[in-house]
Amino acid sequence: MNRARILVVEDEGKLRRVVELQLQSAGYDVLLAAHAEAALSLTERADAVLTDLRLPGMDGLALLDALRRQNAALPVIVMTAFGTVDTAVQAMKAGAVDFLLKPFSIDHLLAVVAKALEVRALRDENREMRAELGRRHEFQNLIGRSQAMQQIFSTMERVAPTRATVLLAGESGVGKDRIARAIHQLSPRRDRPFVKIDCTALPENLMESELFGHERGAFTGAISAKAGKFEQADTGTVFLDEIGDVPPSIQVKLLRILQDRELERLGSNKVKAIDVRVIAATNVDLRAALENGTFRQDLYYRLNVVPMNIPPLRDRQEDIPDLVKRFAAGMVVTSAAMEKLLAYHWPGNVRELENVIERSTILRAGDKLEAADIRLEAPRARQGGAYFLPDGLTLDQYEQSIIREALKRASGNKSHAARLLGLTRNALRYRLTQMGEKDEDPG
Repeated sequence: MNRARILVVEDEGKLRRVVELQLQSAGYDVLLAAHAEAALSLTERADAVLTDLRLPGMDGLALLDALRRQNAALPVIVMTAFGTVDTAVQAMKAGAVDFLLKPFSIDHLLAVVAKALEVRALRDENREMRAELGRRHEFQNLIGRSQAMQQIFSTMERVAPTRATVLLAGESGVGKDRIARAIHQLSPRRDRPFVKIDCTALPENLMESELFGHERGAFTGAISAKAGKFEQADTGTVFLDEIGDVPPSIQVKLLRILQDRELERLGSNKVKAIDVRVIAATNVDLRAALENGTFRQDLYYRLNVVPMNIPPLRDRQEDIPDLVKRFAAGMVVTSAAMEKLLAYHWPGNVRELENVIERSTILRAGDKLEAADIRLEAPRARQGGAYFLPDGLTLDQYEQSIIREALKRASGNKSHAARLLGLTRNALRYRLTQMGEKDEDPG
């Protein structure tokens, strides 16, 4: 069996020699380079690269960019003693699979190298799997022959084997949940827990306990200690769905997990190390939440290491026939029925399409799915051919009336009202504050 070959790029001779000896003693072959230019001539022979970020001439980030263009499957680990975690995050954004902060232990070095080689093996396996399928419009139970979805699949292949944080953005129903699960299944953590947290479903006064756990006696009713969702996901993946609904007090604690990989249970002063990969999702524009102060800027940049914008179904109509075929489970769909489906605007995206096909196949008149079997919601009409403000109302007054109507329809529940308005819970509260309304209900 061939021994894995590690390319070490380090300008400090003593450290370069120490790393070489330790890797050799662990059973690896080692290639050495004192600067980036020399390293580029050796990469074809390497299975993984370990590089310092501060190098003479071309620095480590520039080398990382060159390596990614040269061979995107080659895993790169970066070392730095000069930056904080910000530098490491920058490197992860640029494509590094992991990082080492100097000084590091030999055990940590060997663990990170072993993980990088596992990343390489997973990338090779994923690529071979796609080649064997011979159908690039299907990937990990996801369907999409459109260029937009092909780019999503490509990004998933590259990012899944790493531990980089991913932020999925897109309308409700586009498949963010399935993409998050696929990323987990393609990662080295696939045999470890995948814990989904629906941030809109957790009442604010219980959110801290649910996410981070609590000790006995931490609050009334806490008769025993309880591990939170993050502890349950240790060594696995946490999927934070609708991250924009997390209140500021919880955002601070999430930032600590992403920065320091540690947490404290409610009612405890003991710090617990935690190893989780975080995937977050949102159906609202978090940049707007940054502007109105309802979402922390530092947390946004920690989450936005690898952003993926999932397009709505109406922008990738070429995917509809394949999706219909999947959902119809072998039933014949007539051309007239398909034309009807293609002409619809799909405000509920893939989830709505799946529901429509399921309902239509159950209630169909014959043995085929005909156009008459497909019942779709009619688009809402616009009076006068265009939207405009009602007479006598300013824009602010109109917005306030809409907010009050949403609260009325939601029976005062702010989370429900926010969803009706397409806002985060925090963004709605900000607008209520601007309106002079008191925030008396935590819901």
